Amino acid sequence: MRWGTYFAVCTAVISIGLALGVTMPLVSLRLEGWGYGNFAIGVMAATPAVGVLLGASLAGHLAARLGTTRLMQTCLLLGAVSVALLALVQHYAVWLALRLGIGVALTMVFILGESWINQLAPEKWRGRLVALYGTGYALSQLSGPLLLSLLGTDNDSAFWTGTGLLVGGSLVLLGRSGAPRVDAHGASGRGLFAFCRKLPAIAWAVALFAAFEAMMLTLLPVYGLRQGFTQEVALLMASVVVVGDAALQLPIGLLADRMSRGALFRACGVLLLVSSLSIPLLLHTSVIWPLLVLFGAAAGGLFTLSLILIGERYRDDELVRANAHVAQLWGLGCLVGPLLTGAASQWLSGHALPLVMATGAAVFVWLIRRPGGFIEVSTQKT
Repeated sequence: MRWGTYFAVCTAVISIGLALGVTMPLVSLRLEGWGYGNFAIGVMAATPAVGVLLGASLAGHLAARLGTTRLMQTCLLLGAVSVALLALVQHYAVWLALRLGIGVALTMVFILGESWINQLAPEKWRGRLVALYGTGYALSQLSGPLLLSLLGTDNDSAFWTGTGLLVGGSLVLLGRSGAPRVDAHGASGRGLFAFCRKLPAIAWAVALFAAFEAMMLTLLPVYGLRQGFTQEVALLMASVVVVGDAALQLPIGLLADRMSRGALFRACGVLLLVSSLSIPLLLHTSVIWPLLVLFGAAAGGLFTLSLILIGERYRDDELVRANAHVAQLWGLGCLVGPLLTGAASQWLSGHALPLVMATGAAVFVWLIRRPGGFIEVSTQKT
């Protein structure tokens, strides 16, 4: 086990979470202050998802040409430049283009970084090591809104902070080796439909968590404002959701190494369904705070377990290809979730955000319970 490489790769990917956590809410709040409606904000939130789909198709070809480590470093630096330009050129159309570029660059880091982490993890520790990475990533997102509260939303300090974090993430990868072997077609994203048909519950869980993450950082603060909370409380709500995601991922990882991963997967789906339906009912009570913790933990558990279940099935090029499919599904979730929620919030219901999540959780529960929806396997590759 290459512990130094493991922590370096985790740090590089986690730097993205902190950079996005401090900049994405600021983008939404700026648009809110400029008078844009929920749908326009939802379009901005969904734009990186198009970049995710492009990045998933390019990662394998570029990694084969440049090498995994060099490509990850280059993409982190390109992401840093794009975030810096958010501060320098503040115009809606320009921001759309920049967010697209951020989606392309950082997706390739996620595909290769998460493949690298899963490749390094021994099977007996896979749940804990993947969960430790997930905890670190969730904590970085938690720290983002809190850091934004300290930096303030009336200046561009958060954008420059995000730029510095991405540059630092690139530097920690200097001299690292041992990444999965990738050929020119390894992460091309071909075969997404077959992947979804083979592992439908995992595929849906990834897309659902992607929608959840995009909406928590971009639309949840706006949802809080529209429901009568102050900006500080609305940002705190987003942070508390991520607390739940971060706090319970390690326990979920420990359980994944000791019990049926399928049963744990199902339990997270049921908890997400119940907590989503409860949010509109308990929003203005003190119970909302522990409920938001459970809401975040359940959603985060779905993604952590998806990565664990993929890691126990695949290695090397197949693992990178599977993570390219994860990225494509992530892009679809990030694209559809904010657009659907933004439109529904503006034209159907002010509580569209939790209701969309409840609908997605209900579909997951149905998928994992139906015949062929989920196949729990031993640790050999399939």
